[in-house]
Amino acid sequence: MTIALPKGRTLRPVTTLLAAAGMEGADGHDLAHALDEDSRALVRRGTFAGRVVHLLLLKPDDVPTYVEYGTADLGVCGRDVLVEREIDAYLPVDLGIGRCRLVVAGKIGPAPALARMPRIATKYPRTAARHFAERGVQVEIVNVQSSVELAPLTGLADLIVDLVETGRTLAENGLEVKEDVLAVSTLLVANRASYKLRADTAGALVRALRHGAPPST
Repeated sequence: MTIALPKGRTLRPVTTLLAAAGMEGADGHDLAHALDEDSRALVRRGTFAGRVVHLLLLKPDDVPTYVEYGTADLGVCGRDVLVEREIDAYLPVDLGIGRCRLVVAGKIGPAPALARMPRIATKYPRTAARHFAERGVQVEIVNVQSSVELAPLTGLADLIVDLVETGRTLAENGLEVKEDVLAVSTLLVANRASYKLRADTAGALVRALRHGAPPST
């Protein structure tokens, strides 16, 4: 079985959950050692239920691609990425990590009248376009990759669609949430065909993650 895991801040809590579910590192090491990000190894090895597991450390945006094409049987990624990429995958477990919201935000106060189509700055162009289309609102999407909050402050855009956890960054920049788009958390995702082919091992991992305990032997 092959599992695609995201590099970055999500990796540590995911490692903790996988270890609690009974996954171990290869060669007698614990899973945290096997997934040490200081190592340059591209493919790591672990064990689960007595079987070898190949672990791929990827950029979060790449995880769905590996799962979609079946290169990885399972993966861990945020719901925001899945929705944006429109990936058709089985979603057996919400891991409860990184809970936040994808929202529409803008300057505090009522929106001024515009003589043109509203511009929306976001890292999620597909999701934003769908959200406004469902409401019958025509918008121009501006794709930006960093400091999205800067867009309405500089006149690049009228509104933004971005992730918010506490809202502190918005408030510090004179912005406020206008409406929610999507509740976001980290999910275990599975390639549908691979999940059926590896139902014993993959199913055991899913059950262990749901119950927070390794499978009984």
